[in-house]
Amino acid sequence: MSRVAGSNEDLAAPTTFAPLGNPTFRSIWLATQVSSLGWLMQTVAISWLMATISTSDLMVALVQASSNLPAFILSVFAGVLADNYSRRRVMFAGRCLMVIASAMLTASVALGFVSPWMILGFSFLIASGGALNDPAWQASVGDMVHRRDVPAAVTLLSVGFNTVRTVGPALGGIVVASFGLLAAFTVTTLTYLVPLGTIWRCKWKVRSSPLPRESMKTAIYDGLRFTAMSSEIKAAIARGTLFGLASIAILALLPLVVRDHLGGGPLAYGTLMAGFGTGAVFAGLSNSTFRRSLSQERLMKLSCVACAACSLSLALTSSIAVAAIALALGGAGWVTAWSGVGVSVQLASPRWVVGRTISIYYALIDGGIAAGSWVWGTVSQNYSLTRALEGSAGALLLVAAAGVLFPLRERHDSEPDPLEEFDAPAVALNLKPRSGPIVVKVEYLIAERNLEAFLDLMRQRRHVHSRVGARNWTLQRNLQKPMQWTETFRTPTWTDYLRLNHRLTEVDKELDERVFQLHAGEEAPQMTLSIERPTSSARKPDQSILHLPRHRA
Repeated sequence: MSRVAGSNEDLAAPTTFAPLGNPTFRSIWLATQVSSLGWLMQTVAISWLMATISTSDLMVALVQASSNLPAFILSVFAGVLADNYSRRRVMFAGRCLMVIASAMLTASVALGFVSPWMILGFSFLIASGGALNDPAWQASVGDMVHRRDVPAAVTLLSVGFNTVRTVGPALGGIVVASFGLLAAFTVTTLTYLVPLGTIWRCKWKVRSSPLPRESMKTAIYDGLRFTAMSSEIKAAIARGTLFGLASIAILALLPLVVRDHLGGGPLAYGTLMAGFGTGAVFAGLSNSTFRRSLSQERLMKLSCVACAACSLSLALTSSIAVAAIALALGGAGWVTAWSGVGVSVQLASPRWVVGRTISIYYALIDGGIAAGSWVWGTVSQNYSLTRALEGSAGALLLVAAAGVLFPLRERHDSEPDPLEEFDAPAVALNLKPRSGPIVVKVEYLIAERNLEAFLDLMRQRRHVHSRVGARNWTLQRNLQKPMQWTETFRTPTWTDYLRLNHRLTEVDKELDERVFQLHAGEEAPQMTLSIERPTSSARKPDQSILHLPRHRA
């Protein structure tokens, strides 16, 4: 389920519970906690069922992989749906899939038709519903609550889940031990119905775009391009992926630790999972206190060390009490680490692309978790459980050291939202939305004394325009007239050109003004809009050229 956690301490600390004042957010948040309780019970039941019907360490570890692989495969598409369609409907569809898959698993257990691969298949389907729901739910937070409360709302998503984690696994262990697996799966299916009904009842206002929806291909490309051009998002995703790959051994191999090292049963497993959740809740509630005294990078390193200590302790101990303490430490490291990377992605993403950046984040970190489950399960099966846990501890220390290459940076406010105020220029041709490619050229006259400042601003301008849709951006200097510089870029269609301008922020407009101030001409920089036509085309090559007195793109 959701791992995005934490907050920017300066904004969230005074108003951590403020988003609960919003009735829509509160209703769905509470319903999500009920669903999370069922999911944690189901996790215990599935893991224990697999451990009892399969002698393969790898199959037990693959339960975690089957729960995370769907996000790796589907999240990017789910993010596009969240940014281009009704997020409420996307959430509803994802929740429907979870209910149906859980009901099928329950029926299979009731009829006695279970096998290791069937268990993994149903686990995959349930997680697929979560992969469809999560990006839309995360992206909807900014639609439901005031912008200043977004970091606090993101914190509550994690605090709520990890609060449930303290009782969910233990409750799951009690239900499995006292009433059997069928009871646990039945209760879980019922809990999945709660958010489904809540989403059906609740409606919230979403700011609509005057432009048509992007195609799947273009939307994915735009999301990937924006992510690739954001150093903050790239660093957060890289550290999150590595952390997930290294740390998942704690949860993936825990059923084997209980069975082989501790000699316990489902109740012991649930109790230890509750210890993990207790540490996670403590870290979540103390998040703002930690961040006031430590940088995010320092917290990430401490989180890696805490999880490494947990993994190493599980490898060496035979005491349930020691294991519970170690897991509490691991849970604290787990939620603190996801705090930094999750909120870094949220705050660095404007509303028009937040569903896609979150989905890319989910895809890669869940891919890392799924790969880690397979890796550590393979090591355990081919070597030993102790060797796998020790290897995980060593890998976590390497992730801590990776801050040299991928440091997490501090951010004290959200990425500005686009102005979405742009008057499309009049053109001489009757352009259709898909007409294109559109070529934009802007001419500047720059004195030699301003050249260094101009080039520095244009480097920033290239970054700004490229991440909102400009392609093939170039800057050329006239050899016959050295003062004349020409900025050129393309958009695939006329609609993409309009969309680019709708995505620019007030900060981006201020950058435009700084560039214009360096222009030495008596008139403002002149912009030319053209439409490309291939010379090999059999049609008559239309070309629309429009000269504008002032650059708006």
